[in-house]
Amino acid sequence: MKVLLAVDGSDYTKRMLAYLAAHEELLGAGNLFTALNVTVAIPERVAHFLDKATVDSYGEDEANEVFKPIRAFAQQQQWDFSTAHVQGPASEAIASYARDTKPDLIVMGSHGHSALDSVVMGSTASGVLARCRFPVLLVR
Repeated sequence: MKVLLAVDGSDYTKRMLAYLAAHEELLGAGNLFTALNVTVAIPERVAHFLDKATVDSYGEDEANEVFKPIRAFAQQQQWDFSTAHVQGPASEAIASYARDTKPDLIVMGSHGHSALDSVVMGSTASGVLARCRFPVLLVR
């Protein structure tokens, strides 16, 4: 099974990973996990004052910081694991990446940032659910 893990390095990501590890029976064996991190692009008016190398490396550097502990965890769990990084609004970027890669399942930790969305789930999770037709497992 191809499993897309939407990760941001937060405590919700850690809970989601711990949940998957503790409930291996949910997914079975032989899964291919891809951790996807989304960073916000540097606004063009700001990027104008930075050199190209700084702009290009910004997102990758941020993503690599998020991926470090997740890679170690995946290795400890002996998961078949890879990483991917994209820039843009989180829910749009996750849904777009899912449409391109066609995972069997998307797994996300749910923050519940906004007042209305926090009643049910986070706004990023709501956006992903609204934008794609893949099964989504939310861990809160």
